[in-house]
Amino acid sequence: MQATFSYLTVLVAAPLLADASPSLEVRQSQRVTVDLTKKYQAMDGLGFSGVFQRANLIVKLQEPKQREVLDLLFYTTTSAGFSIVRNGIGLTPSNNNDYMNTILLNYPSTPAEVTIDYSAYSWDGKDGRQVFLSQKAQEYGVNTFYANAWSAPGMHEDEQPGHQWRSALRSYANYLVAYINFYASAGIKAIHLGFLNEPDYSTSYASMQSSGTQAAEFIKVLRPTLDRANLTFVGIKCCEATGWSVASQHAQQIAPADAESIVYAITSHEYTSRISGTMRTIARVWQTEYSDLNDGWSTAWCSNGGSKDGFTWADTVFNGVVNSNLSAYIFWEGVQDRATNNNNNNNEKLILVDGQTYQVSKRLWAFAQFRIVRPGAVRVGVSGGSNLKSAVFRNTDGSAAIVIINSAATTQTIGIVLGTGYPVVNAWYTDNTHNMTVAAIMVGSDGATTAGGPGRGMISFLFKPAGNAIVV
Repeated sequence: MQATFSYLTVLVAAPLLADASPSLEVRQSQRVTVDLTKKYQAMDGLGFSGVFQRANLIVKLQEPKQREVLDLLFYTTTSAGFSIVRNGIGLTPSNNNDYMNTILLNYPSTPAEVTIDYSAYSWDGKDGRQVFLSQKAQEYGVNTFYANAWSAPGMHEDEQPGHQWRSALRSYANYLVAYINFYASAGIKAIHLGFLNEPDYSTSYASMQSSGTQAAEFIKVLRPTLDRANLTFVGIKCCEATGWSVASQHAQQIAPADAESIVYAITSHEYTSRISGTMRTIARVWQTEYSDLNDGWSTAWCSNGGSKDGFTWADTVFNGVVNSNLSAYIFWEGVQDRATNNNNNNNEKLILVDGQTYQVSKRLWAFAQFRIVRPGAVRVGVSGGSNLKSAVFRNTDGSAAIVIINSAATTQTIGIVLGTGYPVVNAWYTDNTHNMTVAAIMVGSDGATTAGGPGRGMISFLFKPAGNAIVV
């Protein structure tokens, strides 16, 4: 895909009308300088969930609508290009309402009877259509699947310290391994596992309360159970707190309990407290669930600065990744209908599926601007620019991905100073009227790349080294 003439062409070319010097062009622009030697966290990706049978909405869509929605979620060349799917491990014996089925329909007399190959497991091969969603995601190249339990089965969660309690921990670990194995039988390799969801919050649906200290005891049982089952590649996540403050407490409790080194990532939501600062932990940090649960459905990019706006979500993801060193950011639901939650058609989804039609929110396009940052990328240093928020990542293929938010009300010409060795450059922008639209760019003889970043908008650049000309 090559840059084409568009709304941004005049904005970029305007400085050259006064003086054709590439150097002058960069001086007149907002200069953003990349420092590839300064390295921060590695990225695992961005994602969403299809839990509580939301994935079934995609299954019910007839073609070509079904493929269009899947493209919007996973396609890396024109859409969001999500790289993580979060699947819910169910607890209920039925799929009434929007419940998630358990694989343990009947509880045995004692927890010790639940082994990895327990004969009474029940697997329907669908798992609330999460299997379908995961298999489709794989077709687009997604290979990061996060299996997350809302609670242990009821026979486990109320046990107190003692012999029976330790038996319950082993039983729950076996149960989780069995779930991962069922997915493997469907050709899906779950490489991340969480065993709690909002353990600081008591609800009417499946939940289980736990402190970080209690979680650490289970982590020390779960890790060897996974290893004995030849699942050494599975990374353990903990603890899905309702907010950043509680997640930080969990991290501080896990560390002295000698479990931090076997945790892949500390996980947090943002409902009760927003992400702020960096978390004190040697583990990676993921934000694994957040959305706007209050406002009515909106497809706006920048209306009133509320949490429904796409531009707000651009800031939200940027803040987490850049200011708090997140390695992953996962939105709540990829799709949802109008009727869920008592016809409360809110913004907890990126795409509204209404029967055989769908609407796409601008929140999806905020995430799409980060699609050039692929799993394994490392965030690197960047400086410069007024009213600009810039983040730069070095992908595993050597390409440099630059994501910029223009907080100014008007378009700013942005000059990227990266250096030589990147003969192919592409850029895309999003604002009120554009969705990841190809931007016109100019490259000066000094190697500086210039393009116009729209006011209250985003622009992303992908610099590819020689021999790498595939457009992401």
